[in-house]
Amino acid sequence: MSSNTILQGILYGALAGAAWGLVFLAPELTRAFSPWQLSAGRYLAYGLFAAILIAPRARKLLAQLGAAQWRALVWLSLLGNVVYYVFLASAVQLGGMAMTSLVIGFLPVAVTLIGSRGKGAVPIARLAPSLALGLAGIACVAWQSLATGAGHDDGTQQLIGFFCALAALVSWTAYAVGNSHWLARLHTISAHDWNLLIGVVTGLLSLFIALPAFTVMLTPHGGQEWLRFVAVSAGVAILASLFGNACWNKASRLLPLTMIGQMILFETLFALLYGFLWEQRWPTLLEIAAMLLVTASVLLCVSAHRHEGQAQVKVEVDEGGGH
Repeated sequence: MSSNTILQGILYGALAGAAWGLVFLAPELTRAFSPWQLSAGRYLAYGLFAAILIAPRARKLLAQLGAAQWRALVWLSLLGNVVYYVFLASAVQLGGMAMTSLVIGFLPVAVTLIGSRGKGAVPIARLAPSLALGLAGIACVAWQSLATGAGHDDGTQQLIGFFCALAALVSWTAYAVGNSHWLARLHTISAHDWNLLIGVVTGLLSLFIALPAFTVMLTPHGGQEWLRFVAVSAGVAILASLFGNACWNKASRLLPLTMIGQMILFETLFALLYGFLWEQRWPTLLEIAAMLLVTASVLLCVSAHRHEGQAQVKVEVDEGGGH
């Protein structure tokens, strides 16, 4: 793996994190609406935009999809989008952004640990320092958030929120691993088109929750609330789902799974930065420490993969010279 490939992968990973950091703000901006309505609104918009963009190439792409690819598109759309976001929005509204960020912050560790079991992966021992720094950075964010957060008095509500965040963690970990494997197997479909196909399928699946969400579950809302809901749904669909997922798929094709897991740290970092802008304040010492630790974690991960690549090249050269 060349340094240029690694740098490109990191850039796409950072862009994905910058886009995904916005999804933590959406439930706070639209508290008048339920997680089911938020998920339905976001993914209906995602599906609509994806269908428009993919329309000119639809016939050619559909001809390349078999039963296995369709099954993958359905379960990836469920795990990485609909199910994940319902649980995430529920966790934010029930337990707050602090607790949700803490649980979701373990995504890099979960994905990296699973990726380390793959063939030819960098040994987990070499990734341990990077993982330790990442966890330390997450701990700083969590400590600061829990110390200054509004707090919820309802213990049952907090507990339900925690389990929702845990379910979101499991759902997106399964998506990240499965999506990375599928991108490695697809040679005739680009990462961008795969993202659009997932968007179209996600939009179709969201119809099943949109009907009850906007009928029997709907409560009266004012015109301003509806305008904000539509704007937030469309904005998150374009920035997080279309742009963010496209960048993530590019990164997934450029980086191994053990390294792509570390890129999720950018989501936590950017969510924190957006929080500063929203609250109109400067970061605290703990938050500055968290950003430095996250940056160091990614740099150590890059170093581990570069050294592993150089070692493999040396072994191949040595073996070639023996013949």
